[in-house]
Parts: sequence; C-alpha cells; structure tokens
Amino acid sequence: MDRALIDTLAAAKADHQPVVVVTDLADGGKSLIENGVGIGEIAIDEEILAASAEALRNDKSRTLDAADGRRLFLHVFNPPLRLFVIGAVHIAQSLAPISALMGYDVTVIDPRTSFATADRFPGVKLTHEWPDEALTDLKPDARSAIVTLTHDPKLDDPALHSALNSECFYIGCLGSQRTHALRVKRLQQAEFSNVQIDRIHGPVGLNIGAKSPPEIAISIMAEITSRLRRSAG
Repeated sequence: MDRALIDTLAAAKADHQPVVVVTDLADGGKSLIENGVGIGEIAIDEEILAASAEALRNDKSRTLDAADGRRLFLHVFNPPLRLFVIGAVHIAQSLAPISALMGYDVTVIDPRTSFATADRFPGVKLTHEWPDEALTDLKPDARSAIVTLTHDPKLDDPALHSALNSECFYIGCLGSQRTHALRVKRLQQAEFSNVQIDRIHGPVGLNIGAKSPPEIAISIMAEITSRLRRSAG
C-alpha cells in the first residue's frame, strides 16, 4: 500500500470513519473506499461499492469475484461499535451488559450521581456530565447508537438535540406513544425538521411484548441490530 493510502486510512480511523481497502489479488493493486468514494489504483464501480457496503454492514472482510473477471479482496476497517445510554435506570442495568456481549463499547450518562454508581453498573463506563455535554465530548459517529431512558425531558431532550445533529446510526427513546408525541412536539418547537425527528425510534425497541427490564433491553438491542445490519454501510 502506498504512502497516500496509508495516510488516508490512518486519518479515517482517527475520525472513526468506516473504510474498505480493495486489493486486486492478481497484481496487488489497491484502492480505498470511504463514504462511497474510491481512491487508488483500482477503478471502483457500482458492483464493488455494493459489495463493500455489504461487507461493512456485516463487519466481515470478503473476496469478490467481479463480473469483469477481477478477483478482489475487500478488507473492512470499521470503527468500534459504541452505545451511549442516557439514564442509569433499571433497564440500563440490563442493557449495558447485553450490549457489551454484542461487542459495543458502552457508556452510561446520568448527572444523578446516586443512580450512576459503580455498584449498580460494575465495569461500565459512567459519566455524570449533562447528556449534551457528555455527547459533545464523546463525539457519536456512524457506528454509534444512542438510547434515552430517563422519561425526564430535562435529561432526554438535551441528549436528543445532540443525537439528531450527529451521524449516529440509531436513536431510540423509551416512552409511550403519547410520550413520544409530546417529545416530537418539543423537538418541532426547537426547529428540528420532520426528517430529523423521523430518525428516532419511539417507543424504543422491537414490539416483542417485553415487560421486564431485561426483556425491554433485549428488544432494544434487537432493534439496534436490525438497524445496524440492514442499513447501508
């Protein structure tokens, strides 16, 4: 790989941007694909872009036998998956370990120090900053999911303002249909567009009839996984 591609790859990794390095297995030529744009020695067509997007979705490098006879290796460089949970509540106590088992780097955000404690969340990253301030520092990217669980607009809404202005692939909010309708109204008053607001999954989680905190946590992770794996990479 030449120096320019190495530098581009390093910059993408530093910026938490997903990239695919394409190698021609016949002659060793290489190109790099970032945000649907290829640079390098190999001509990148729609077939390669589609295969690369699928590889990113699956977090799995693969070989591609292209229609033009080229045999290519698609090397995936995905940023780590991250989950930011707003509210150190009972559901969060189940959600944090389940998501960690699924490969997410989890951070629970709650300024209420009596809730966000190491005893309640052993081994989990905790921050007591206000949600919007914490998310500004944490810089959610296209491999980040954000879930609000507090039922308190004073905490959830600042988090949503940050989430809607980020590239995160999933935003979910706990609450009933009525609660969500009120949330939407507040966001509209804050001049967020309907397109932005439609990114929110509310009520959060797949409808599996979940009742207990662990069941709700499972429904949330199921919906996050569906969004991650079925969205364009």
